[in-house]
Amino acid sequence: MPRSVTKVNGIHYKTKQPVTIHIEHGRIQSLHPLDAEIRQAALPWVAPGLVDLQINGYFGADFNTIPIAEGAVERATRGLWRQGVTTYFPTVITNGDAEIEQAMRSIAAACAADPVSAAAAPGIHLEGPFISPEDGPRGAHDRSFTKAPDWPLFQRWQEAAQGRIKIVTLSPEWPGSAEFIERCVEQGVIVSIGHTAASPEQIAEAVQAGARMSTHLGNGAHLSLPRHPNYIWEQLSRDELAACVIADGFHLPDSVLKVTLRAKGEKALLVSDAVYLSGMEPGLYENHIGGRVVLTPEGRLHLAEHPGLLAGSAQLLPWGISHLLDSGLAELDTAWEMASLRPSALLNLPSQSGLAPGAPADLVLFELKRPQGVKIIQTYKLGERVFDSASPAKEANA
Repeated sequence: MPRSVTKVNGIHYKTKQPVTIHIEHGRIQSLHPLDAEIRQAALPWVAPGLVDLQINGYFGADFNTIPIAEGAVERATRGLWRQGVTTYFPTVITNGDAEIEQAMRSIAAACAADPVSAAAAPGIHLEGPFISPEDGPRGAHDRSFTKAPDWPLFQRWQEAAQGRIKIVTLSPEWPGSAEFIERCVEQGVIVSIGHTAASPEQIAEAVQAGARMSTHLGNGAHLSLPRHPNYIWEQLSRDELAACVIADGFHLPDSVLKVTLRAKGEKALLVSDAVYLSGMEPGLYENHIGGRVVLTPEGRLHLAEHPGLLAGSAQLLPWGISHLLDSGLAELDTAWEMASLRPSALLNLPSQSGLAPGAPADLVLFELKRPQGVKIIQTYKLGERVFDSASPAKEANA
């Protein structure tokens, strides 16, 4: 079972000073400098829990195989603790109308039945089907299901989700997109531009209507684009848009990551976009999207018949943070906040306060070694230790 704790010791990820974090009733009560007799060198780092806005599945639990297997949400929630992820948004991609509705009902029902999953998954990310039908921008999404934004249909899905859809990825190239975006904003749903072939004018109209994010910017795009204008430059230049990037070292070159981080500043966010094969052993797998795929020992997931084509992401946020650090693209505090405080702030979650009195005690203790990167030692959700690397099997089944 999870273990309630009253204090946690560690090296603060931002100040780099040893601290004691006191916890009461699942929240941070206070922070104090650590007693001098405890050696700093023996302590792990301590940071806010990681927040992933785009999780398609994890370790065999898939949110896009319909019907969603019983227990998939619960297994993903508990499995992600091993990766330091205390908050995530189950992501449902382009599919048939009935299939999306069924996925929404399944996820909502799982959260209603399991308070642990409800606390970890405060919303659902609907990625499609209101995206570009063009090859390239569409990515691996099924073209036959792509369509223009449909408000009554979205309301049907939202009802099935019990109001849990909090992010919608769409392409504003469709007629009626601006009105749809405005209605989403009125209901408190974040609209993200992604899988798009939209013109600069259409992107400008979407931003004016209230779009506030870009989904895995730089991916889900044509292989070749006009040098300018194009929809990547347009999104980079829009200060209103936060930019999510997949920093696994496979989806984007470091040069693109560097430009994105510089252009977006504090609005640059990390996502994993992890598929259900994440956390699995390297090998050959049969995937319902893309057919046969290979997960390499290096962590890259590609089509078996076309090794040059990625088949999704198989790495979680600690991997992305490690890549930013090893590449010299960001310091620890910036990289960590790209995957914790910044997405929390965008979604207006209580965890946006980080390691501050009154904030939820969603914490991660970790080691930082080179070249291995970030190693999660312990994860805490609302003050309860839900993962401990010293006894992973026991904690994962809590």
